Amino acid sequence: MDEGDRIALQSEHVVNGLKKIYKRTILPLEKSFKYDVFYEPALEDVNLEAKPLVLLLGQYSVGKTTFIQHLIGREFPGMRIGPEPTTDKFVAVVHGPEDQLVPGNAVVMSPDQPFRTLQRFGNTFLNKFEASFCSSTALKSFTLIDSPGVLSGKKTNPWPAL
Repeated sequence: MDEGDRIALQSEHVVNGLKKIYKRTILPLEKSFKYDVFYEPALEDVNLEAKPLVLLLGQYSVGKTTFIQHLIGREFPGMRIGPEPTTDKFVAVVHGPEDQLVPGNAVVMSPDQPFRTLQRFGNTFLNKFEASFCSSTALKSFTLIDSPGVLSGKKTNPWPAL
C-alpha cells in the first residue's frame, strides 16, 4: 500500500466516524430543536464526504482563472480568459469522468454533489453559478471555485473637506 492509498484509507475512516457522530449525536439535537425548519436541512452523507472547497477571490483580471488552469494542468469547460473581466459567474471546477458544464440550477439538484444547500439563495444566484466537470488528477483531492472579479479602487469621499 503506497502513501496515497494509506492517506485515502485514513480519510475514509475519519469521514465514517464523523458521519456516525453526526447521526447519533448532532442530528437528534437538530431534530428536537427543529433546526431544519429555522435554518437549513440536515446534512447528507455527500456533505460530509465532500472534498475541500477552495474559493479564489480577487480583483478582476488578476489571474484567478489562469491560476486554476495551471493548477489542474489544463483548460476546463466554460473557462474564459481575457484582458477585460471575463468570469461573470461562480464556477465550481470539479473532478468528473468527462468534460461537462452544468448550470447552477441543475447541479444543486444532483444528489452526489455537495451544492444542494445553495438552493436557498434562489434563482438569481443559481443563474450566476455553474459547475465545470473535468478529468484532472488534481481535482480528485479538492474542488476549486472561480469567482467573478471584485472591483477595487480608492474610495472617494462625496463631501470633500473645504
